[in-house]
Amino acid sequence: MKVGVRMLLPHHCTLCPRACGADRAAGQTGFCGADDRLLVARAALHHWEEPCLSGAPEDARGSGTVFFSGCTLRCCYCQNYPISQHGVGKAITPERLAGIFLRLQQDGARNLNLVTATQYLPQVRQALESARAAGLTLPVVYNTGGYETLAAVKALDGYVDIWLTDFKYASPELAERYSAARNYPAVAEAALRQMLRQTGAPVYDAEGFLQRGVIVRHLALPGCVQDSRTVLQTLARIRRETGVPFLSSLMSQFTPFYKAAEYGLGRRITTYEYRKVVDEAVRLGLTDGYMQEKSSAREEYTPPFDLEGV
Repeated sequence: MKVGVRMLLPHHCTLCPRACGADRAAGQTGFCGADDRLLVARAALHHWEEPCLSGAPEDARGSGTVFFSGCTLRCCYCQNYPISQHGVGKAITPERLAGIFLRLQQDGARNLNLVTATQYLPQVRQALESARAAGLTLPVVYNTGGYETLAAVKALDGYVDIWLTDFKYASPELAERYSAARNYPAVAEAALRQMLRQTGAPVYDAEGFLQRGVIVRHLALPGCVQDSRTVLQTLARIRRETGVPFLSSLMSQFTPFYKAAEYGLGRRITTYEYRKVVDEAVRLGLTDGYMQEKSSAREEYTPPFDLEGV
C-alpha cells in the first residue's frame, strides 16, 4: 500500500463536504457527531453485503465489517440511526482498531469492510498502516454514503481496494429534504468519478470474490421513482464518459426506520414502483451487478449495535 503523509485530526475540520470547521483536535464536535475520539459500534463478520463481498448468507466467513459511529449525512430513514445519529459506540485507539482488523482476518473475513468511516479518516489511515505492517492482507472495502470530498477519496488511494458507495439522489431538493445535503448529487458524482479512476475495472479472485473495483448502490425510495430513474441515467452517463465499468446494486429493502414517516416516507416501496426502476436499469444496460428481490427488506440488514467485537 502507498503510505502518505501522516494525517492529523484537524483544528478546522474539512474532512467531509460539510466543511463545518469544528476544532476536532481540541475535542469540539463536528456536524458528523465526532470529536477527538475514535468511536466504533460493532466489529464482526457480516453476511448481508453483495454476494461478491460476503458470499451466500450461509457462508461461515462473510465480510469483516467495522461500523463507525457518527455520519456526515442526516438521512431521515437511516436504518443505522443508533450509531449514525445517537452516538452509540465505544472510544478506542487506532492501535486497538488495527488489532480489530487483524482479528477479523484471523476469523476468516473475506475482506475488511469499513462502514461510514470518513469522520475518522486520520485514525483509520493510521490503523490500516499499522495492520498492514503486522500482516493484514485483506482487500479493504470502503462502505460510504457517497458524500465524500475529492480530497478524502484521494487520501484513501492505496488504502482502499473496493469502493462500496451509495448514489442516493439526483435531485438536490430530495437530497436536502431527506439527508440535509442539497449538494449531494454533484458531490456524489465527483467522488464516484475519482473512485473509478483509482480502482479501475472490477477484479475478482478465483472464487469470484471482488478484490478491486467499485460497487454503486441505489436504494429506491417510495414515491421517488422518477428520481431513481434519473440516478440510473446519471450512472449510465458516468460509465459511458469514464469508460470504467462498475457494479451496480439496485436495492428494494427500504423500510421506514427512524424519522421516515415524518418526511412522507412512511411505507415500503411497492412492487410496481420497484419494477419501474428495474426496467430503467435494464433499458440502460446497468445489469452488471445486483437487483434485490422485492421481499428483501429483512431485519438482518440492521445488525444489533451491541459493541460486539470492539
